[in-house]
Amino acid sequence: MARLIPLIVAAIGVYLWLKSRRSAASVVTAGPPALSDHAVRLGFLPAERLDTDHAAPPAPGLERALAGARDGDWAQAADLLAEAGQDWERRSMYAYSLGDAAAKEDGWLLAWEDARPDDPDAAVVRARSTVILAWKLRGAAGAKNTSDEQFDAFHRTLARSREDIARAATLNPEDPTPYITEMATAAGFGYPHEEMHRLWAEASARAPLHYEAHFVALQYWCAKWRGSDELARAFAARAAADAPPGSLMSAFPLIAWFEEHLDETVKKSVYRGAELTALVNAALVDAAAAPEDHPRLAELRHLLAYFLYKQGRYDAALEQFRLVDGYVDALPWRYYPTRLYVTTREATVRKAG
Repeated sequence: MARLIPLIVAAIGVYLWLKSRRSAASVVTAGPPALSDHAVRLGFLPAERLDTDHAAPPAPGLERALAGARDGDWAQAADLLAEAGQDWERRSMYAYSLGDAAAKEDGWLLAWEDARPDDPDAAVVRARSTVILAWKLRGAAGAKNTSDEQFDAFHRTLARSREDIARAATLNPEDPTPYITEMATAAGFGYPHEEMHRLWAEASARAPLHYEAHFVALQYWCAKWRGSDELARAFAARAAADAPPGSLMSAFPLIAWFEEHLDETVKKSVYRGAELTALVNAALVDAAAAPEDHPRLAELRHLLAYFLYKQGRYDAALEQFRLVDGYVDALPWRYYPTRLYVTTREATVRKAG
């Protein structure tokens, strides 16, 4: 199968593709090892209890909104987005999760739209849902194993997303979420670089330190998608340069490095070299300065757990694992079967202290 693309809260189609890859791989890979007694004493969870849909515990309000949507009730979803207000990071995260629910069953969203025809919150959920639906219709197989009918449905739905995105942007001109959403459309349609620059300018003008905006844009600039290793590295470096501690922008040079070396066998000495060590150290400072309730902090901690382990910094890696354990839908784990998370965590437990 062709190498697949990651899609997180935010990278919409890419995220769905990678989750399918991980699920398929887990069928043919040996199960994860049992927890050691030490891991049990530390409170780590066995593989069967790990949440593979989230990077961290979902907000209670989001869980209530999703439960309401499953019951056909949109009121709690409307309340959730109203409470998020101009907390753009939470708004885009909530809109993604609600859009994913609507891509499966949108009766509750249709009722919301009927009751409040010009509600910008319903509109942004619809925009996200349309993009997610497009990628679901395409499926997770490589191009040679994807039918013409699947491609036709994908392109028709993705084309429709542009109208939904434009409407959401018009109804709430200050919101960066529609522009972030269109970045996933840009990747799917292969927008030229000039158009991606325009979308980025719109999103970053509204939320300069928006984590999901940076994540989705970085995916576009990666070599596997519409850019190159050089463009991805440059984008990530600009994101981190002069960003205040606690902004989590230090994640992006690590992500760019990981993406560039994903299909390579990397020597231990490279992980422990001065360049990557400096990036990890900067990310440790960034994570320590971030508010504990930052909705994306766990994603940086997952990256740190992985890189610290690779660098032989086992005590520091163990601390990151303790802070995120229970949830594994984050880079780098979402590229692989859950076994990788469990075996890396277990090796860290053995080698720490």
